[in-house]
Amino acid sequence: MSDALSEDGSEQNDSQEDVMTPVELIAKLEEAWLNEKFSPDLLENKSEVVECVMEQLNHMEDNLQRVSKGDMKASVHRMEIDRIRFVLSSYLRSRLQKIEKFFPHVLEKEKSRADGDPSYLSPEEYAFAREYLANTETYLKAIALRHMPPNLQAVDMMKAVPEPCLDSFVFLRVKERQDNIMVEPETDDQREYVVDLDVGSQHLMRYRTIAPLVSTGAVQLI
Repeated sequence: MSDALSEDGSEQNDSQEDVMTPVELIAKLEEAWLNEKFSPDLLENKSEVVECVMEQLNHMEDNLQRVSKGDMKASVHRMEIDRIRFVLSSYLRSRLQKIEKFFPHVLEKEKSRADGDPSYLSPEEYAFAREYLANTETYLKAIALRHMPPNLQAVDMMKAVPEPCLDSFVFLRVKERQDNIMVEPETDDQREYVVDLDVGSQHLMRYRTIAPLVSTGAVQLI
């Protein structure tokens, strides 16, 4: 994985941004994967990273075809390809599971975001969420609602489906120092207090408190 993406499958735009090496690209994928895996809420989609990783995997597969079968490097590269595919599949699977679990809230969150804010769903995920909502409503009407009195045939999906629990506790590692982070009390006799998060330190905190820091990349869920 020593070839730079600029040589094959590079992701450059008109502004000539710095080219990301394969090592940096896979690190970005692994960071997104861990954050998505341990976050109780659906995070911003990383479709650009996913697309770049898929292009890089195709490039690695092509290079592997040119390596002789008896070469030890072929086995090492094959294991690395399988590892990356596992991380990529697990990342996408985690997102789909959250969409299925919280679909009305996910759609409402996407609908209510301000213009210019990053999208939480990729176009494919948005289409999947809308189809999942439509199929769920159709199923409920066919199986149960049509047999009920007219005043009970309407279902508010926002109330019927649980929303993500942002008060869940998560482990995190600090990547950028943060000062004066407000921490909510755990009991009624406690007061709010502030803490400083040093680089490299690890903490167990309520997700709601550090959700903005996850979005900016200042902390990493672990």
